[in-house]
Amino acid sequence: MRGSSNANSAGIWPYIFVLPTFLVMGLITFYPIFFNVWMSFTNFQLANIRLENPPEFIGLANYIGILNNDIAVVKIADFSFWKHLFFNIWWAVSSVFTTLIAGILIAIVLNVEGLWFKKVYRVMFILPMVIPNLVVNTVWRNMFDPTSGAINLALMAIGSVFGLPREMFEINWLGSIEHPIGLLFPWQPMPVTYYAMLISNFWRGWPWVTVIATGALQSIPKELYEAASIDGATGPQKLWSITLPLLRPAMVPAAILSYNWTFNLLDIAYFLTGGQPFHETELLVSILFRLVNEQRLYGVAASFAVIVFIVSTIMFLLTNRITRATESYDS
Repeated sequence: MRGSSNANSAGIWPYIFVLPTFLVMGLITFYPIFFNVWMSFTNFQLANIRLENPPEFIGLANYIGILNNDIAVVKIADFSFWKHLFFNIWWAVSSVFTTLIAGILIAIVLNVEGLWFKKVYRVMFILPMVIPNLVVNTVWRNMFDPTSGAINLALMAIGSVFGLPREMFEINWLGSIEHPIGLLFPWQPMPVTYYAMLISNFWRGWPWVTVIATGALQSIPKELYEAASIDGATGPQKLWSITLPLLRPAMVPAAILSYNWTFNLLDIAYFLTGGQPFHETELLVSILFRLVNEQRLYGVAASFAVIVFIVSTIMFLLTNRITRATESYDS
């Protein structure tokens, strides 16, 4: 009897120790989620913050208005959910693809034996990761200035060597309504501002990929390369048969994580481009930010947040299934 009572009391203690964690998680995580879902079915606005003026339950009206691009519901000019969704997905895919390729290539170059000042290079490419995003966007916004920005001035200097006029390089990176590569997506061509976003995010994105790739490269046994050399393998053959396959277990999860960050990268769409031109470069999270902080449409914003969560979850599951990022590579 005494042994069974001791066993019962011992079985209670783990739950007692875990209980504070559940209480804290319930207060700061689960309650806001449930409250947001409830709010998405109401017309919650600024006037409904006081308890004596509760919002009205309107069912799926917010969701239907968002998916039907109803400006009366969202109250953002030129709003088109499906257009912004396509841009958001393409922006994340193209940005991650460019940073992934560049980051891996730079890591391979910096991993070459005998390269001078390796440590200096590796310290330098850490700098974009430690500078605050607001500072980065402010600097890039000044660099993209049409008349006095560093980007256009550099292009003018290069053009002057070939006798090209300065006016040719006064590109309005952050406000132009032109779509320079219309054949890429004829139904939704990318504006010039998209390429400014791509350049800015590329500058601060590839160092993180390089750090991950460098760690993975240093874990590859040198004996594999020595054996391949004995068998007469060339440099490109070693790259395709040894380096890239052994980089995959580290780089695929890094790519998925980078995609999730880029998909929800608020600062670049809000502080750098401001959604211009005509809200074409808005991301879903920047529209959500505007609904809360500019429109004060909390019920609509809550519905939009639920939709963004569903879209993000679906994209994560699809990419995870395609890339098999969470599978074991032991075999």
